[in-house]
Amino acid sequence: MSFGAGDYLEMFLRFCLLSLLSVGGAITTVPGMHHYLVDERHWLDGRGFTASISLAQAAPGPNILFVAVLGWNAAGPLGALACMAGIMLPASALMLALASWIRANRDALILRAFTAGMLPLTLGLMLTTGWLLAVPFLQVPSHAVGTVVLIVATVVAALKTRLSPAWLVLAGGLVGLLGFV
Repeated sequence: MSFGAGDYLEMFLRFCLLSLLSVGGAITTVPGMHHYLVDERHWLDGRGFTASISLAQAAPGPNILFVAVLGWNAAGPLGALACMAGIMLPASALMLALASWIRANRDALILRAFTAGMLPLTLGLMLTTGWLLAVPFLQVPSHAVGTVVLIVATVVAALKTRLSPAWLVLAGGLVGLLGFV
Protein backbone atom coordinates (compact mmCIF):
# COMPACT_ATOMS: atom_id res chain seq x y z
CA MET A 1 0.00 0.00 0.00
CA SER A 2 1.40 3.37 -1.01
CA PHE A 3 1.01 6.38 1.27
CA GLY A 4 1.31 9.96 0.15
CA ALA A 5 1.78 13.18 2.08
CA GLY A 6 -1.99 13.69 2.09
CA ASP A 7 -2.55 10.34 3.79
CA TYR A 8 -0.06 11.17 6.55
CA LEU A 9 -1.59 14.62 7.02
CA GLU A 10 -5.08 13.09 7.20
CA MET A 11 -3.84 10.55 9.75
CA PHE A 12 -2.21 13.31 11.82
CA LEU A 13 -5.35 15.47 11.77
CA ARG A 14 -7.65 12.56 12.66
CA PHE A 15 -5.46 11.70 15.64
CA CYS A 16 -5.42 15.40 16.63
CA LEU A 17 -9.21 15.25 16.83
CA LEU A 18 -9.08 12.02 18.83
CA SER A 19 -6.56 13.65 21.18
CA LEU A 20 -9.12 16.26 22.18
CA LEU A 21 -11.64 13.48 22.90
CA SER A 22 -9.25 11.36 24.95
CA VAL A 23 -10.91 11.85 28.32
CA GLY A 24 -9.43 9.15 30.53
CA GLY A 25 -6.38 8.63 28.31
CA ALA A 26 -5.72 7.70 24.72
CA ILE A 27 -7.00 4.15 25.28
CA THR A 28 -10.53 5.55 25.50
CA THR A 29 -10.30 6.67 21.87
CA VAL A 30 -9.63 3.14 20.56
CA PRO A 31 -13.14 2.87 19.05
CA GLY A 32 -12.49 6.03 17.02
CA MET A 33 -9.07 4.74 15.97
CA HIS A 34 -10.61 1.41 14.97
CA HIS A 35 -13.32 3.12 12.95
CA TYR A 36 -10.73 5.20 11.10
CA LEU A 37 -7.93 2.67 10.57
CA VAL A 38 -10.02 -0.49 10.04
CA ASP A 39 -13.53 0.48 8.91
CA GLU A 40 -12.88 3.67 6.91
CA ARG A 41 -9.37 3.40 5.51
CA HIS A 42 -8.82 -0.40 5.66
CA TRP A 43 -5.16 0.13 6.58
CA LEU A 44 -5.48 -2.58 9.26
CA ASP A 45 -7.86 -5.48 9.77
CA GLY A 46 -9.60 -6.20 13.08
CA ARG A 47 -7.11 -8.84 14.21
CA GLY A 48 -4.13 -6.70 13.25
CA PHE A 49 -5.63 -3.77 15.14
CA THR A 50 -6.16 -5.86 18.28
CA ALA A 51 -2.71 -7.43 17.98
CA SER A 52 -1.11 -3.98 17.69
CA ILE A 53 -2.72 -2.81 20.91
CA SER A 54 -1.99 -6.08 22.72
CA LEU A 55 1.68 -5.96 21.72
CA ALA A 56 2.07 -2.37 22.90
CA GLN A 57 0.22 -2.99 26.17
CA ALA A 58 2.41 -6.01 26.97
CA ALA A 59 5.62 -4.06 26.41
CA PRO A 60 7.12 -1.97 29.20
CA GLY A 61 6.71 1.77 28.90
CA PRO A 62 3.94 4.33 28.72
CA ASN A 63 0.41 3.18 27.96
CA ILE A 64 0.17 5.51 24.97
CA LEU A 65 2.77 3.57 22.97
CA PHE A 66 -0.05 1.56 21.42
CA VAL A 67 -0.76 4.60 19.21
CA ALA A 68 2.73 4.41 17.71
CA VAL A 69 2.34 0.68 17.07
CA LEU A 70 -1.00 1.25 15.32
CA GLY A 71 0.55 3.98 13.15
CA TRP A 72 3.59 1.82 12.38
CA ASN A 73 1.49 -1.20 11.41
CA ALA A 74 -0.82 0.93 9.28
CA ALA A 75 1.74 3.16 7.52
CA GLY A 76 5.30 2.47 8.69
CA PRO A 77 7.58 4.89 10.54
CA LEU A 78 5.90 8.04 9.20
CA GLY A 79 2.53 6.59 10.22
CA ALA A 80 3.85 6.07 13.75
CA LEU A 81 5.09 9.66 13.81
CA ALA A 82 1.82 11.06 12.42
CA CYS A 83 -0.30 9.13 14.94
CA MET A 84 1.87 9.92 17.96
CA ALA A 85 2.23 13.60 17.11
CA GLY A 86 -1.49 13.83 16.46
CA ILE A 87 -2.53 12.17 19.71
CA MET A 88 0.05 14.01 21.87
CA LEU A 89 0.16 17.61 20.63
CA PRO A 90 -3.41 18.95 21.05
CA ALA A 91 -4.16 17.44 24.48
CA SER A 92 -0.70 18.35 25.79
CA ALA A 93 -0.97 21.93 24.54
CA LEU A 94 -4.46 22.29 26.03
CA MET A 95 -3.35 20.96 29.42
CA LEU A 96 -0.27 23.20 29.47
CA ALA A 97 -2.49 26.19 28.71
CA LEU A 98 -5.01 25.28 31.42
CA ALA A 99 -2.68 23.89 34.11
CA SER A 100 -2.28 27.07 36.15
CA TRP A 101 -6.02 27.82 36.03
CA ILE A 102 -6.88 24.27 37.12
CA ARG A 103 -4.34 24.41 39.96
CA ALA A 104 -5.71 27.77 41.16
CA ASN A 105 -9.35 26.63 40.96
CA ARG A 106 -9.12 22.95 41.94
CA ASP A 107 -11.88 23.35 44.54
CA ALA A 108 -14.24 25.28 42.27
CA LEU A 109 -17.68 23.74 41.84
CA ILE A 110 -17.46 23.83 38.05
CA LEU A 111 -14.20 21.86 38.04
CA ARG A 112 -15.51 19.29 40.53
CA ALA A 113 -18.72 18.92 38.50
CA PHE A 114 -16.76 18.51 35.28
CA THR A 115 -14.56 15.82 36.85
CA ALA A 116 -17.57 13.97 38.26
CA GLY A 117 -19.36 14.16 34.91
CA MET A 118 -16.39 12.72 33.06
CA LEU A 119 -16.36 9.52 35.17
CA PRO A 120 -19.32 7.78 33.46
CA LEU A 121 -18.08 8.92 30.06
CA THR A 122 -14.61 7.50 30.71
CA LEU A 123 -16.01 4.21 32.02
CA GLY A 124 -18.25 3.88 28.97
CA LEU A 125 -15.36 4.54 26.61
CA MET A 126 -13.21 1.97 28.44
CA LEU A 127 -15.96 -0.66 28.19
CA THR A 128 -16.36 0.09 24.48
CA THR A 129 -12.62 -0.31 24.01
CA GLY A 130 -12.62 -3.65 25.82
CA TRP A 131 -15.51 -4.93 23.74
CA LEU A 132 -13.89 -3.79 20.49
CA LEU A 133 -10.67 -5.61 21.36
CA ALA A 134 -12.53 -8.81 22.30
CA VAL A 135 -14.75 -9.05 19.21
CA PRO A 136 -12.14 -10.57 16.85
CA PHE A 137 -11.64 -13.42 19.34
CA LEU A 138 -15.34 -13.84 20.09
CA GLN A 139 -16.02 -14.32 16.38
CA VAL A 140 -13.73 -17.37 16.18
CA PRO A 141 -15.74 -20.33 17.54
CA SER A 142 -12.69 -22.10 18.96
CA HIS A 143 -11.74 -18.96 20.93
CA ALA A 144 -15.15 -17.64 22.00
CA VAL A 145 -15.60 -19.60 25.24
CA GLY A 146 -12.01 -19.04 26.35
CA THR A 147 -12.33 -15.33 25.61
CA VAL A 148 -15.50 -14.99 27.68
CA VAL A 149 -13.92 -16.92 30.58
CA LEU A 150 -10.83 -14.71 30.41
CA ILE A 151 -12.94 -11.53 30.37
CA VAL A 152 -15.04 -12.64 33.35
CA ALA A 153 -11.96 -13.78 35.30
CA THR A 154 -10.20 -10.48 34.63
CA VAL A 155 -13.21 -8.39 35.70
CA VAL A 156 -13.65 -10.44 38.88
CA ALA A 157 -9.93 -10.22 39.71
CA ALA A 158 -9.93 -6.46 39.08
CA LEU A 159 -12.98 -5.90 41.30
CA LYS A 160 -12.19 -8.34 44.11
CA THR A 161 -8.41 -8.00 44.49
CA ARG A 162 -5.83 -5.28 44.64
CA LEU A 163 -3.79 -6.84 41.84
CA SER A 164 -2.09 -4.39 39.54
CA PRO A 165 -3.65 -4.32 36.06
CA ALA A 166 -0.16 -5.15 34.78
CA TRP A 167 -0.46 -8.62 36.35
CA LEU A 168 -3.85 -9.12 34.72
CA VAL A 169 -2.44 -8.14 31.32
CA LEU A 170 0.49 -10.52 31.87
CA ALA A 171 -1.87 -13.34 32.87
CA GLY A 172 -4.02 -12.73 29.79
CA GLY A 173 -0.91 -12.76 27.61
CA LEU A 174 0.22 -16.06 29.11
CA VAL A 175 -3.22 -17.59 28.57
CA GLY A 176 -3.06 -16.53 24.92
CA LEU A 177 0.52 -17.71 24.54
CA LEU A 178 -0.38 -21.12 25.89
CA GLY A 179 -3.17 -21.33 23.31
CA PHE A 180 -6.16 -21.28 25.63
CA VAL A 181 -7.68 -18.31 23.83
